[in-house]
Amino acid sequence: MSSRVPRHGQHVVVTEIDRADPESVLALGQVGTATIHEAIGRRGFLGPELRPIQTGVRVAGTAVTVLSHPGDNLMIHAAVEFCGPGDILVVTTTAPSTHGMFGDLLASSLTARQVRGLVIDAGVRDSADLREMGFPAWARHISCQGTVKSTPGSVNVPIAIEGVSIAPGDVVCADDDGVVVVSRDEAGWALERSRARLDTEEGTRARLAAGELGLDFYGLRDKLRDLGVTYIDRLED
Repeated sequence: MSSRVPRHGQHVVVTEIDRADPESVLALGQVGTATIHEAIGRRGFLGPELRPIQTGVRVAGTAVTVLSHPGDNLMIHAAVEFCGPGDILVVTTTAPSTHGMFGDLLASSLTARQVRGLVIDAGVRDSADLREMGFPAWARHISCQGTVKSTPGSVNVPIAIEGVSIAPGDVVCADDDGVVVVSRDEAGWALERSRARLDTEEGTRARLAAGELGLDFYGLRDKLRDLGVTYIDRLED
């Protein structure tokens, strides 16, 4: 396939992409999105409205991206061919869509290709079946409303969700707290920063568990005073 950059409005399926280091991706999948988000400077969060349809799943994978027409899942089907072990399919639409664009049949195809999950800025259907299959998904909507397969889009092009840019091969980290994206080139750095934060948090957790107050540990008493907060014994009647 030609490596030329597609023109504005051109629909393409990019068949070959560079992916983040798989060992870093696996390790980030054990960290947790809240820690990663804080460790990399509070970047990469795809927003609170992308919610998991299951609980207790923590995963990271490399992004295969899809740009679809609202209510049309043709390009999701096209993307399956280029998904592989360790990927996460990331789908957005050219305008808001509440349709159930992904269900158990597509999940069966992705499972066969050892894909780790789905992030979709639209809807999923067959949510009970997806949970029973153990195929994790993060979606903006759950909807039984079906789709068509008639409008072109693109696969493995840069996309954006909630102002966060997602390039093919970036690291997608997802758990009960949401979805955070780490750029492919920053995967190793993000892992180092996340591990350092985990070490710090472990020490903090031990001190708080021993009874130390966060007010004292974080030096917040002085901040309260500087903000004009005063302590009094009780309110007068």
